Amino acid sequence: MRENSRYPHSRTVGISESKAEGINVTSAILRWICLVGSLIIFFGFSGYTQGAMGDWPQYPTNPFVIQLDIPAEDDGTGGIVVADVNGDDLLDYLITKPGYLAVYDHNGGKLWVKEIDIRVEQTGDNGLPHWHGPGVQAADVDGDGQYEVVFLTGDGSLHILEGSTGKSKKVVKPSLIPGVERWEHVIIANLRGLGERDLIFEASLQSGPDSQRGAERGRLMAAFPAEAPQGVPLWYTDRYWSPAHGTARVADLDGDGRDEVAGVTIINHNGKFIDGWHYSEKWNLERDGPFHIDSMFIYDVRPDLPGLEVVLLEEGANHISLVNMNQFIWRVDYQHQEPQNATVGEFDPDRPGLEIWCRSRYDKHQKPFVFDANGQLVAHYEMDKVAPEGWTVKGVEVIWAIDWTGGAKQLAAAKERHKSGDVAIFDPISGKFLQRFKEKADRLYVADVSGDWREELIVVSGNEIHVYHNTASNLNPNRERLWTQSHYRRSKMTWNYYSP
Repeated sequence: MRENSRYPHSRTVGISESKAEGINVTSAILRWICLVGSLIIFFGFSGYTQGAMGDWPQYPTNPFVIQLDIPAEDDGTGGIVVADVNGDDLLDYLITKPGYLAVYDHNGGKLWVKEIDIRVEQTGDNGLPHWHGPGVQAADVDGDGQYEVVFLTGDGSLHILEGSTGKSKKVVKPSLIPGVERWEHVIIANLRGLGERDLIFEASLQSGPDSQRGAERGRLMAAFPAEAPQGVPLWYTDRYWSPAHGTARVADLDGDGRDEVAGVTIINHNGKFIDGWHYSEKWNLERDGPFHIDSMFIYDVRPDLPGLEVVLLEEGANHISLVNMNQFIWRVDYQHQEPQNATVGEFDPDRPGLEIWCRSRYDKHQKPFVFDANGQLVAHYEMDKVAPEGWTVKGVEVIWAIDWTGGAKQLAAAKERHKSGDVAIFDPISGKFLQRFKEKADRLYVADVSGDWREELIVVSGNEIHVYHNTASNLNPNRERLWTQSHYRRSKMTWNYYSP
């Protein structure tokens, strides 16, 4: 364990050693925090209770259109998230583009728009959060019962704003750790069991031939209490192994009420690396060659195992792996084809667990393949044979699992690849396109924002938002809203093009 001379009360953690890291607290305090965290989770964070979300109005038009007071031009930089920032128990829209952060309420009214150098990046050459990454987070980070909007600017400053008004509450330069010139990305998390009151910062190595490539991207990381980001970190590391094309993702992997950081490495709430199985030992460098992780997902793929699982897609070695906090569950490939992009869901209710749909790497004429929860191939087909007439031969991109019908079977939503094009809903197992929406979609986001608990398609097209809902009857109207699941909330805040 290495002491940090700048932060004598903190620790640096490393990938090669599993170490208990973080601020030293007594076991009694830890037990108390766990109890408080469990109670908070039980009753729901920041208004995300079933009662508060029980009755949402359905939009009167389909699609429901929101006009945005921001430029229409798009180069793939920035994204969209939703959160109840004005406290009316309805979800609002936060949209980012270079130089702009726009916030609109559930019914399309402009809450506020800021012209500001918000940290959004299109390519990894300039660091995080990468293509379509929103670069903004929202939660009640100070415990006042209202949501704050949290983001970094290009100079590395942290901004915390009142969600409803955009009024600044805090602008600080977060403390740096060795190797960091400025932080590139911030994630809201629950590390101490106190709710969404912690911040995780990421940055890339700033020197060396591979400083912005592959496993090096985003490997510098530090966690802070949201109330003191300029103080001593809870923990920090220079050994986090990040996805190559995006940021870390967080979720409560073990069900203890506190978040872990997922990646090729998994870090628990105390900053301890717990991937005792060592992912790098599962591949042969001479046989497979160097690789990086293209995309990453967190789901309960294997309900027979405790906690949540992490799905990792490799480029180079071209495998798909399933891991959790306790074990390396499986690693498979399909004819050594690169999976590149994926979506994970209940695509075949007759099979145990969830299925993993992989798009394939082909620039044209994609050939998707699907694995079940045990790593067994269950389907493969050619996209050209299932796509509707006129759909681009480049296939699909930004692929989301979607609860569209309310039935046990989930579907997939995607947009036309490499263009501002149409959006579709398709069956991942057969590839059959079920619905096509004529669009000029720059962004595609999927979330439950109106009506019953089912999810909607949320399209950003130029300077408009288009929200599509399913007009058919819900096959299971009495299910709880998806937002009551903490990992659902986390995933909707930490997505980008490669990892929706």
